[in-house]
Amino acid sequence: MHHQDRDNAYQYKSGMTRRESLKWLGLLAAGSAVTLTSACSKALDVTAASSKGHWPDLDLKPITAPGYGTDPNLVIPPQSPWPLTLSAAQLTLVAVLADWIVPREGSIPSASELEVPAVIDEWVSAPYEGQQRDRITILNALAWIDDEAQLRFKARFAALNRAQQQAIIDDIAYYSDKTPEQFKRIGKAFLRFKDLVLGAFFCSPQGCKDIGYLGNVPIGGDYPGPSAQAKAHLDKVLNELGLSTYAYQD
Repeated sequence: MHHQDRDNAYQYKSGMTRRESLKWLGLLAAGSAVTLTSACSKALDVTAASSKGHWPDLDLKPITAPGYGTDPNLVIPPQSPWPLTLSAAQLTLVAVLADWIVPREGSIPSASELEVPAVIDEWVSAPYEGQQRDRITILNALAWIDDEAQLRFKARFAALNRAQQQAIIDDIAYYSDKTPEQFKRIGKAFLRFKDLVLGAFFCSPQGCKDIGYLGNVPIGGDYPGPSAQAKAHLDKVLNELGLSTYAYQD
């Protein structure tokens, strides 16, 4: 059952340990556009203001806790030096939104069932430049969504019924050039939130199973090499990067 169908008293509570969420943080950083260093940060820029619509523009103080340094062990991470920062209400909202993005489907659990909100909490609480930029984006997006729910339906988003929630989701979840001006900023912010939710979900063993990823599986006999489809994709990427001349050279 989706969280959106539960009563309004629902509150997400993580069953994940910090050691587990920190491992997921490392996995998410490895596959994300934002790494655990300041030099390679590519967090989505959603600072452009719009003349239409509302935006909370929260006054968020920077996180000043120390990080892990330049060579962290995120396979078996030590006790985290920084505190988690999302409130219970924010975590619940993240859980409800995450389950809109990845609902339960058959035997595949939903995002919140795989503790994705706990990973998002770890991500936005980490004291690194990229993660702090995402923190501003995500926290403002969460505040916007609750503000919009209050404006439309006089209640927080997590307390709305499914149809009311979908009315808001439909306006912000499909960001494109055709997105109405009043939803462009939140649409771009929600796009980043969606990327993080999906990234965290597919870092999990269940998420990998959902997309058919087998991991390190031994191959009997000689290595057959990449498929023709894989080679064609590589050729396309190399050509786009202007590296075709150097392809397949010893």
